[in-house]
Amino acid sequence: MESVLAILVGVMVAGSVYLILGRNLIRFIFGLVLASNAVNLLLFTGGRLTHSRPPLIAEGASTPVGPVANALPQALMLTAIVIGFALLVFIFVLFYRAYQEIGTVDTEFMRLAEPPDAVTPGPTCPIEPKEV
Repeated sequence: MESVLAILVGVMVAGSVYLILGRNLIRFIFGLVLASNAVNLLLFTGGRLTHSRPPLIAEGASTPVGPVANALPQALMLTAIVIGFALLVFIFVLFYRAYQEIGTVDTEFMRLAEPPDAVTPGPTCPIEPKEV
């Protein structure tokens, strides 16, 4: 089962990279969500898929008895979910604001909204600076 989940993580990462490299911002957001879910599934798979008891220590003992589940991947996954949600909300706000200002979701057309490069005098620029 772990090998199937590893292959699924690879497919999800490949799909997310494909979506992120597209020109459309909506595809970028879907790619980011897919990448976040792939990382969560990777952490889940890294914690092994065995049936174990919760890591509880019996009263009077100093260590758990027998095999127990590892709580670290679960904590990492919870942290990744929270950070991924915060990042997603931030990206949605940026996307909405960019769409309001520019009126398009295509990144090639967004280049037209960028200011032109400032001309700076130098050895390759024939314009001399004005003295104040």
